[in-house]
Amino acid sequence: MKVFVYHTPELTPTDPMPACAVVIDVLRATTTISAVLASGAEAVQAFSNIDELMAVSDRWPSAKRLRAGERGGAKVEGCDFGNSPLEYTPERVKDCRLFLSTTNGTRALQRVETAPIVIGGALVNRRTVVDFLLDRQPETVYLVGSGWQGSFSLEDTVCAGSIVASLLAQTESKLVELAGNDETIAAVALYEQWRDRLVDLMAAASHGQRLLGLGCDADLKYCAREDILDVLPIQKEKGVLVKA
Repeated sequence: MKVFVYHTPELTPTDPMPACAVVIDVLRATTTISAVLASGAEAVQAFSNIDELMAVSDRWPSAKRLRAGERGGAKVEGCDFGNSPLEYTPERVKDCRLFLSTTNGTRALQRVETAPIVIGGALVNRRTVVDFLLDRQPETVYLVGSGWQGSFSLEDTVCAGSIVASLLAQTESKLVELAGNDETIAAVALYEQWRDRLVDLMAAASHGQRLLGLGCDADLKYCAREDILDVLPIQKEKGVLVKA
């Protein structure tokens, strides 16, 4: 297995595609997708465009349809939800399909949607991601950070580092053997420095600052927790993620 870390969708190569792509948007899309599926939703269908989301979801039975839209950290008018993982209780989402569009995470999903395997990764479900990779042993793995509007984000890279560090801890591999690029080594170094202060890292990150400005302190604390959800979002068809 060779693991490559890419900080943004724009930096992620698409020719060739990896055997497995792990899309990461800690603040907050993949954390939210994991929480939604853990609460019993039928699926999460991702869109980069709000108008397309509305058009497609209009064709879904209204009793089983939920819409979530976020731009700049705030909820989009006309949607049922924003992008907070704390909103999605079983009472609200069980057996429903969530139609989701976010600023960054849904673009990352689209970037690698043609890969043979696409899964959603975050700190909250890190263990399930690592267990899946160890079980499947894909030849190449891309850890794709969503970033922020095309730029680097600390939280996605520290999550990638967390995944790689856990892979190393459970195998006899050395970092230089597992790492496919320099970004992978840098991601592990970032995680090793901040692993005991992940909430502090989130609060220092630029997007964390935006969310704190919107009063989303609880979201940051939730998104910084490791291994609290036993769920693995996996792409069933392009743009549609279900619980593996």
